[in-house]
Amino acid sequence: MTSPSSDTASVVERTRPVAPGAAVVAVHFLRTTAAFVLAEEALLLVPAEGDARRVDIHAGGILCAAATGEKILTGGDDGRVIATDAGGTVETVARDARRRWIDRVAPGPDGAVAWSAGKSAFVRTAKGAERSLDVPSSVGGLAFAPKGFRLAVAHYGGVSLWFPNAEAAPDVLDWKGSHLGATFSPDGRFLITTMQEPTLHGWRVADRRNMRMAGYSAKVRSIDWSAGGRWLATAGSEQMILWPFQSKDGPMGKNPLMLGAMPSRVAVVACHPAQDVVAAGYEDGLVLLVRIEDGAEIIAKRPGKAAVSALAWDAAGGRLAFGTEDGEAGIVDL
Repeated sequence: MTSPSSDTASVVERTRPVAPGAAVVAVHFLRTTAAFVLAEEALLLVPAEGDARRVDIHAGGILCAAATGEKILTGGDDGRVIATDAGGTVETVARDARRRWIDRVAPGPDGAVAWSAGKSAFVRTAKGAERSLDVPSSVGGLAFAPKGFRLAVAHYGGVSLWFPNAEAAPDVLDWKGSHLGATFSPDGRFLITTMQEPTLHGWRVADRRNMRMAGYSAKVRSIDWSAGGRWLATAGSEQMILWPFQSKDGPMGKNPLMLGAMPSRVAVVACHPAQDVVAAGYEDGLVLLVRIEDGAEIIAKRPGKAAVSALAWDAAGGRLAFGTEDGEAGIVDL
């Protein structure tokens, strides 16, 4: 493993600095506006032109965030789910009746929203109907299937596949251990979870065949699908680990691709929306752009004082936003 060499290409000079004033826990683009999610209370909305704007949304810590492209969903330790648009309009989507922490949020089809509190998962449909499901342990992750109205709810011992509009009990995919996050492949054929251990687990949904994806030096906290779902890029080691999903068997029986090896561990990954390029943020503050085809690297941010905690591309793939644990942030114009 080596640090980027002095002759590695760089786009650092194209960065628009942003001063969020607090740790950044997530970042998303709402069309052309970058929304930096701060650890406490607020978002910082940074339009493509004009000044940044702070919007207070929670009375306390912000624990989770997800985006639809039009709005950003957040959950807080104040027991509320909030939706905020690029103009700063704030809507309370839900309040937990027992004011439990909102641990996970996920946008669904046709304006549906899912969230979790403790051992309960909730869905609000586009028409305002609300459904709930209790699972054996605290909810670890939520993910809507790309087709149909079905929600994966990760928890200890596996994942419950739930049709909120049906009366039937959910279908459970079993695997021992604590499942902390969930994602469907873009074609819906595979379901992958991150785990408490330094590993991923997966199932081919049609026949429930298991996949165990190991080789990490730490818990995997960030994963993302490449354009077209051909690769699953993952953090959790001193290089990006990309699992192949081009064939009907996905990564079963195949070795992953490893790119961007550095002395520091990869903390967060974000795939370009159209090209086979991945942005990797490292624990030493480095942000690297890596082309999957040949491993070519471009520096987007040089190492700093704190780990990269958030990365996001805009929909056109022309801008990359980043944030760190100590509140350094910026938008790179590519």
